[in-house]
Amino acid sequence: MKLYFILFFLSSALFAQETPAESFWKQLQHHCGKSYEGTITQGMGNDDFDNKKLLMHVRSCEENEIKIPFFVGENKSRTWILRLKDDKIQLKHDHRKPDGTEDKITQYGGTSSNTGLANIQVFPADKETADLIPAAATNVWWISLDEEIFSYNLKRIGSNTNFTVEFDLSNPVETPDAPWGWEE
Repeated sequence: MKLYFILFFLSSALFAQETPAESFWKQLQHHCGKSYEGTITQGMGNDDFDNKKLLMHVRSCEENEIKIPFFVGENKSRTWILRLKDDKIQLKHDHRKPDGTEDKITQYGGTSSNTGLANIQVFPADKETADLIPAAATNVWWISLDEEIFSYNLKRIGSNTNFTVEFDLSNPVETPDAPWGWEE
């Protein structure tokens, strides 16, 4: 009988362990309400980003949804939306106009195909993205996260298009105003 209880408690402990997606999610939630400055470490060479201050703000954290506005200089159109469902994480890109209405190209992204790792989640483009932006059908986004760096990445498979922006999590900065389409 004693062996039965030991096995029961051991098996309960095994089933109660956190999955990599849940670990990633909890680690990201620790940054709720904080803002960080970033730098492009790979790619683009794009006038929209060159010489502009890059800020991310982990602005909204609900149980299964985290919203992270990403500002490029004065452009407050971008928000990364992460959703946790069935032990997978979805990434969507919400783009807004200055008046808060949705941009024509918005809500693209993908869902992780597995639980990923506690420090990295990968999001291949979904059908909605392929339909909205045919050239992005082979996009793969990933976010890596550790104690010091939040890294947002994009690779377009079959091309030389790469983009990486890294945010220094050891140095929170002043929280910016609301992104376009948000109310204070």
